Amino acid sequence: MKPVTKVSERAVAIDQINVNTDQIFPARFLKNPRSVGYEQFLFHDLRYDESGAKREQFPLNKEAYSDAAIIVSDQNFGCGSSREGAVYALVDAGFRCLIAPSFGDIFAANCVKNGLLTVVLPADVCAELRQQITDSNGAPISVDLPAQTVETPSGEKHHFDIDPFAKECLTKGLDEIGLTLTHADKIDGFEENWRAKTPWLEANV
Repeated sequence: MKPVTKVSERAVAIDQINVNTDQIFPARFLKNPRSVGYEQFLFHDLRYDESGAKREQFPLNKEAYSDAAIIVSDQNFGCGSSREGAVYALVDAGFRCLIAPSFGDIFAANCVKNGLLTVVLPADVCAELRQQITDSNGAPISVDLPAQTVETPSGEKHHFDIDPFAKECLTKGLDEIGLTLTHADKIDGFEENWRAKTPWLEANV
């Protein structure tokens, strides 16, 4: 997992409340292995109509946002089912940070496990950010995780709070497996000591 420290990237505004995981990654695509590239399914039914034609009004279909790596949205982003495929699709599409007034709890936890930073800012700040992004056709936003600040296209800085454990995992690039492996020496020592104390268990293996 790639460490997250500072993200200074072009942003895209998705001006919608309650963007759920089925909108982010429709359930019918879960049968596909991630190796096919989940980015092609991201926001599929919002980006394309029933015939497969692009919905030109959807922000991610506009050339100005083709290289966006930050999404600024509205309340309750990532609500709905707990499917981790929604996060995979965002990560595979190159997104590194999401900003909204609130997130679905399970979705936010899955983001941390996959190196995707979620930033909670007040609703009015998010609304102003979305307007600045739209007016500027995707001006960059700078997010500093160690300092816990977001710098807007207009130069304003806003502080955000984040769980210390989540911050540590993101800045060090550690998922749950990686975090466990940081204790490999202690685990090996415990197993060696346990085998010495219970040799009869090894004999029956």
